[in-house]
Amino acid sequence: MTTKDPLLQPFKLRNLTLKNRIVSTPHAPAYVTEDAMPGERYQRYHEEKAKGGLSMTMFGGSSNVAPDSPSVFGQIYAGHDRIIPYFQQFAERIHKYDCALICQVSHMGRRTTWQMADWLPVPAPSRVREPAHRGFPKEMDVNDIKRIIRAYGDGARRAREGNLDGIELLHHGHLPDQFFSPLTNHRTDGYGGSFENRLRFTLETLEEMRRQIGDDKILGIRITGQEKNPAGNQVEECVRAAKIIEESGLVDYFTVNGGNIGTDHELAYHMPGMAAPLAPWLRMVELFGKELNTPLIHACRINDLATARYAVENNILDLVGMTRAQMADPYLVKKLEEEREEDIRPCVGAGYCLDRIYQGGEALCAHQVATGREATIPHEVPKSDGTKKKIVVVGGGPGGMEAARVSAERGHDVVLFEANSSLGGQISLARKAGWRKDIGGVVDWYELQLQKLGVDIRWNSYAEAEMVKAEEPDVVFIASGGVPDTDYVPGGENAISVWDVLSGQELSGSVLIYDDNGQHQAPSTADFLSGKEGVEVEVVTPDRHIAMEMGTLSSPIYMEHFYAHGVKVQADHRIKSVEKAGNQLKVTFTNEFAGPELTRTVDHLVVEHGTLPLDEVYLDLVADSSNDGITDYQALVDNQPQPMHGEGYQLFRIGDAVASRNMHAAIFDAMRIAKDL
Repeated sequence: MTTKDPLLQPFKLRNLTLKNRIVSTPHAPAYVTEDAMPGERYQRYHEEKAKGGLSMTMFGGSSNVAPDSPSVFGQIYAGHDRIIPYFQQFAERIHKYDCALICQVSHMGRRTTWQMADWLPVPAPSRVREPAHRGFPKEMDVNDIKRIIRAYGDGARRAREGNLDGIELLHHGHLPDQFFSPLTNHRTDGYGGSFENRLRFTLETLEEMRRQIGDDKILGIRITGQEKNPAGNQVEECVRAAKIIEESGLVDYFTVNGGNIGTDHELAYHMPGMAAPLAPWLRMVELFGKELNTPLIHACRINDLATARYAVENNILDLVGMTRAQMADPYLVKKLEEEREEDIRPCVGAGYCLDRIYQGGEALCAHQVATGREATIPHEVPKSDGTKKKIVVVGGGPGGMEAARVSAERGHDVVLFEANSSLGGQISLARKAGWRKDIGGVVDWYELQLQKLGVDIRWNSYAEAEMVKAEEPDVVFIASGGVPDTDYVPGGENAISVWDVLSGQELSGSVLIYDDNGQHQAPSTADFLSGKEGVEVEVVTPDRHIAMEMGTLSSPIYMEHFYAHGVKVQADHRIKSVEKAGNQLKVTFTNEFAGPELTRTVDHLVVEHGTLPLDEVYLDLVADSSNDGITDYQALVDNQPQPMHGEGYQLFRIGDAVASRNMHAAIFDAMRIAKDL
């Protein structure tokens, strides 16, 4: 196939000819084995992107090369030869798709903790603590410096013996950058003080890595483009450092990152979600391209092909990293080649993938449940080889849309009853909450797919049991969601819900938002209200801090907005009662730490306590179902089809129609059942 699309043009990188310009940059999805190796799950995740047409996949975000750099967010350990067979297996798996494979290695320096793995002191150029990971580092002596440089070299050797195409040094924010930055290097010896001295550790490390990996393999470096701190390295210093590295002839490409990563707030801007514009660091990267001849890679919120194409077409980038975009759709390149761009499942910047990492979980896409589950969940749903079925779905929220989509992809006839005049369920509310509007892209994608698949959507149809039965279904999905649970305490009937607020109910005066959930609902509503004239907002939660279930990509944005708009936050208080006090409400809270009760008299109380299942139609349909409305959990977790039981339709409840959870859970419910119909 010949094409003029700049994204599909080949590119020469040292000894490799890459078939297109789209890559996946190194990251740590926390899919490692118990001993921190890139096992089958890790490899299958990258293999799916290689199948999808990617030219180069880069793995091992911050793979550690020494025992005093323990993993803190599920990284690979590349500091032992036991990784070599994993590398070899990984390379064989990826290379069969004409896709290159690069591993990133790191010593995290101060960016880790002493109380994990081997409990060794945290080494750093100077004793400057990183707020995010909280370790007090030991100032490195010359022996530490030599030992760690050798460890980097050994990591390069293992990449070579593992048949990888190359290796990348993670400079940005990690040990080499900690030497380079005046914020973290206060030394007075040959590795501190002057610009050249602060860059010495980086150059000596690259020399050792090149020596060990050889001249026929790729060696890249991920560098800082700008520290967002007036006392740190600015663009001019970072470009100057890159030019010195380029003149050494040691590296084959630069990946340029923006900002700092030492605090949660800094991290939220380094890897921003939907609160930021697309490609927020691209103009900074362009400054490097004007000064360097070495190929440039960049990946930060380049979610769509139009932005990626612009960056390559205008020679800002040579290779464009679409890493989170390929978590949402690993077949992005294939769909581009087939002129099916509109079918690409979009990355909406929800930040769920990264928030989970920084809470100790594995990376999962908010609405693509196959990512990270490639062994059991298909990214491309195959046609059924069985009897064509009639599928009825009640509810057009995320779970219902996925049940309808997957069932239709399987080749079945699908009817979807939607009580409103549009799809989306709670997503349609969430998209109204200011900076979270991009989450609506999930609904937009589903609407297009359901239209293409010929799903029969019955708009403004509040489904009842007889309506469902009249369709003579073989399978029924109840995805009717839930309703806000506001009255679980005495007087709660006087409260309103976040649904009421985001649906357009006008409020003025004092508004107290009670968050007994910890996800986006309450803080996003507080954020939505806080910018309105004549509204004073306070958030109270029984948790030890606001947005308890949210990670470091989203919660700092809320806190920044709260401070800017004067939103008060009170933790550690559980609602006890709500009473009318004239035209206002008196709200009383208890403190489980034996503190005094807290009382607030406000104009409005907004309660967020999840949802109650809206399950009337489900209960009315149970009697005539073949499975008594029961989902066989063992079959579900064993990745087996739901068992058949005699006459009647199979009946399943999914998403919030079962219990209050989140979008990912609802879509996962739907996929696990519908893929086997």
